[in-house]
Amino acid sequence: MSLQPDRPPPELIFVNESPAHAAQVEALLNRAFGPGRFAKVSERVREFADFAPELSFCALEAGKVVGVVRMWRISVGDQPVVFLGPLAVEETERRHGLGAQLVERACAATEAAGEPAVLLVGDLPYFQRVGFAIAPDVTLPGPVDARRVLARSFGDLALSGPVRAR
Repeated sequence: MSLQPDRPPPELIFVNESPAHAAQVEALLNRAFGPGRFAKVSERVREFADFAPELSFCALEAGKVVGVVRMWRISVGDQPVVFLGPLAVEETERRHGLGAQLVERACAATEAAGEPAVLLVGDLPYFQRVGFAIAPDVTLPGPVDARRVLARSFGDLALSGPVRAR
């Protein structure tokens, strides 16, 4: 029995999401989340949020989308913020830290654009590594485990209130 070494991390190019990526992004999201993704509270947010392609990124390997992070403009109470999601990475690329790279890139673009914070629904152990913490005073438009409502602020900001359109 011969052991093959792990393959090296892929050579990736990061670009802002554009309409040209739409079919590949949707296919990736379908593989990553299945049809159940449309029933999640995050989808309710995306129904009224404004998509921010200049803050959203695709990771391309040989021209193929292997990762995506989407960003949306919303408000929490009267505070404008950005909502992150979905985040998806091809199963074959998940051990290279690509998801965290996409989140970091999107958060850096969001901060550079002057936005004060990013909100998401996700797993604290994963997102805590990239600066997110539980946002206990934020309410979403539907049932969600409050421990999964996370925020990353780019200053001294505590988010409070309902999530809604800007």
